[in-house]
Amino acid sequence: MWAACKRLLWDWRGVWIATPSMAVVVILLRFTGILEPLEWSVYDQYMRLRPVEPSDERIVIVGLDEADMKYIGQGYVPDGVYADLLQKLIAMQPRAIGLDIYRDLPFEPGHEELVEIFQSTPNIVGVEKVIGDKIRQRVSPPPELKAKGQTGANDLIVDRDNTVRRALLVQNNPDGNTYYSFALYVAMLYLQAEGISPQVIEGTDNWWKFGNIIFKPFEANDGGYIRADAGGYQVFINYRGPVRSFETVPYRDILEGKVPADWGRDRIILIGSVGESFQDLFATPHTLAARQRLPGVEIHANIASQIISAALDNRPLIKTWSELIEWQWILIWSAIGASLTWKLRSSRNVKRFLLREIGFFILATGVLFSSTYLGFLMGWWIPVVPPFLALSGSAMAITAYVARSAAEIRKTFGRYLTDEIVSTLLESPAGLRLGGERRSITILTSDLRGFTALSERLSPEEVIKVLNFYLSKMADVITEYRGTIDEFMGDGILVLFGAPTKRPDDAKRAIACAVAMQLAMVEVNKQIEAWDLNALEMGIGINTGEVVVGNLGSEKRTKYGVVGSQVNLTYRIESYTTGGQIIISETTLKEAGENIIEIDNHKLVQPKGVKRPITIYEVSGIRDKYNLFVHKEEEIFYPLSESIPLQYTILEGKHVGENLFPGEILELSNKGALILAVEGSDALPTMLTNIKLNLKSELPELREDIYAKVLEKPIENGKFYIRFTSKPPAVEAKLDEVYKSIKV
Repeated sequence: MWAACKRLLWDWRGVWIATPSMAVVVILLRFTGILEPLEWSVYDQYMRLRPVEPSDERIVIVGLDEADMKYIGQGYVPDGVYADLLQKLIAMQPRAIGLDIYRDLPFEPGHEELVEIFQSTPNIVGVEKVIGDKIRQRVSPPPELKAKGQTGANDLIVDRDNTVRRALLVQNNPDGNTYYSFALYVAMLYLQAEGISPQVIEGTDNWWKFGNIIFKPFEANDGGYIRADAGGYQVFINYRGPVRSFETVPYRDILEGKVPADWGRDRIILIGSVGESFQDLFATPHTLAARQRLPGVEIHANIASQIISAALDNRPLIKTWSELIEWQWILIWSAIGASLTWKLRSSRNVKRFLLREIGFFILATGVLFSSTYLGFLMGWWIPVVPPFLALSGSAMAITAYVARSAAEIRKTFGRYLTDEIVSTLLESPAGLRLGGERRSITILTSDLRGFTALSERLSPEEVIKVLNFYLSKMADVITEYRGTIDEFMGDGILVLFGAPTKRPDDAKRAIACAVAMQLAMVEVNKQIEAWDLNALEMGIGINTGEVVVGNLGSEKRTKYGVVGSQVNLTYRIESYTTGGQIIISETTLKEAGENIIEIDNHKLVQPKGVKRPITIYEVSGIRDKYNLFVHKEEEIFYPLSESIPLQYTILEGKHVGENLFPGEILELSNKGALILAVEGSDALPTMLTNIKLNLKSELPELREDIYAKVLEKPIENGKFYIRFTSKPPAVEAKLDEVYKSIKV
């Protein structure tokens, strides 16, 4: 038995640690109050998502707006207007009339008439402001109504985010006097006619009960609140809906007799300002914009409706759990997050683990939000943010533990170059075994033109900066197209498509990757030119063939790599490129599909070490789902008014030839030139040959080495076209100056 318990404890060790730890962290975080605004936001959202309830026909509002002020024709409403208004409303025989207008001072004319109505009407309730603050001081009620005990406090509780979510049913002012709220007073007048009055629940701290519904007073940590002011008798306001949830008519309609004579019979009629200019508007959970703010009189209507509906219709109030139950709720969701993630950790496939974890997390989150929303529909404010944080926090803690364990294992395989290779090797029983397998793959190699010459003029730190920026951009593109970077060789890159994982679209992805790499050179060159350096160009060669891939080396040092003649052939194909070109072999073209590849031209070549000539193709784009195309600039050669003398030598591989040949530049383009071989056809280099040139000049900086590749344009009369691959800054500036002068 003990052994089984120990085994269970060990097998679920992550859950036993993560669950209580994360629950405690969240509970402590909640006590700081930092989660309070988030919990309020969820509460408000649930309130907005809840179906809007029908209007409570028992309560109506007579609202004062800007049009009424124009109708009255004064900057204030005189007492005579209120006397006339109240007389017309009293004639409708309402159960209660609530005057949510401060009337502690006379506003002539008509004050005597208003006083007479106050004194003779038993169901009129006035308002006073009981709690004073720095912004709004206390306001006395109408003296006549105060003497009869027909006044209520209209103070509202505004949370720190300026939103009204709670109602004060009973409150004490600084003098120690107790006051009923305005809304409570008019509601009790209405219920009195139904034979219902508030009852105090025995064994409680003066809790009230209307009908069958107990009004549990708000406590400092109820719902999403932390250490809130719970003074007086507070309850949550269960709003019926957004603004205008109660029937509202303007003053002028009552004064002009535009409403039916029995419109207010047996109703509560609340009178108050509803216009924007009266500054009696408040944010509520339904507020999404300034125009949706509720007038104070409508908030009091919601409170009165809540009391009446609870007593007569058993409409639920908004209730909350005890703190102990809420802590258990947080602990449960922490356990759910930890358990699900811990259970999934044994998946050998990392992607599957992450996808399943994300799926379960989304499902669990959906259950959390849907269950709490359903609870809200039934009148329960159940915490959402703390359990969500516990769920996600425990899941992340377990994931971090799994990732840390995996990272420790993967450190052993630091000799491998990509995450895909590491994953493949770790998931394969024979993955660490030395040796390789014969496989047909697509190989991509790229090289920067003139980078070696550029690096000779820069400090080592600048070379590394340029190189790292370039390689970083290219690596991002290669990763996007799921290529495996086998090696960085200075400015050259060797990429495999089909190793370690072979896919049916390897050749297509390799070509699409090459086009994307050429397009990425635009961004690379923007940065390089910002560093005051010459723009770079890149050539790319692609070949598909059978090679051996696998673990090469020894037990002490191993490299996942590729060997075979097809690798060498790929390098040979790349050597035929000029800057900005992509050249592929015939096998790659067939593998990718000739119908989706855009080919500019093709030629028959015989690379060194290859017995038979092969056909290579220049790619300008790929259609299908990739739809990528290399940007081609039109190259125009302009004749020089005066030729530029030079001498050149032919490069043999990486070696500079011994023979120097005189020549002249006859035409210039933005990237190349037309050269005349002075000694005739014997000195003509063959197409695609690399050559080194030096201008004849008295200035030493203009005699520095220039490198170029002979283009495939037709050679005639001892002339040949070249594409510059590297120019020293002084030479580039000189040739650019000449080019701009002849281009005009």
